[in-house]
Amino acid sequence: MEDVSDVNMMFDLLKTPGQVSPIERLLNEFEAHETKEEKALEYYKKVLGDMPNPATRFLLQLIISDEEKHRAVIHAMVATLKGSLNWTKPAGSLEGGADSDAANGELREVTEELIRIEKEGIKDYKILIGESSDYYHGLFKVLMDSMIRDSEKHIELLEFLRGSLKTA
Repeated sequence: MEDVSDVNMMFDLLKTPGQVSPIERLLNEFEAHETKEEKALEYYKKVLGDMPNPATRFLLQLIISDEEKHRAVIHAMVATLKGSLNWTKPAGSLEGGADSDAANGELREVTEELIRIEKEGIKDYKILIGESSDYYHGLFKVLMDSMIRDSEKHIELLEFLRGSLKTA
């Protein structure tokens, strides 16, 4: 019974009528942001349609691709929060059944290699920046800086995954 009271405290489920729990408030904020992401994505796509310059179109398409990923991430978080509130595991939720021990073992084996590959890629990008930073008015540098940030994000995600696999 102690576990139930801990869950109630964590989610503030024992709120008084008329109040919104912290998780419901957070869900509302995520849903509002999801709507904003959708509108931003639509606007980017509209702007892209009017651009004749190939470089401009390419850059806008990169941004659109990122915005689509942002929308998917926010949607997954919304689904997860809704599942927590309803004690369900809806499609698209980040909560689900555990992976098999074999899958976890395989992923554990490759995670370190993936981190090493990302770190090596960052070193390579930095060398390429030095060699090409003046090309196309600095466009190559901007693109490679962006790829470095992506690789740093990948490392962060892989390190999180590695940590969660240790506890699995």
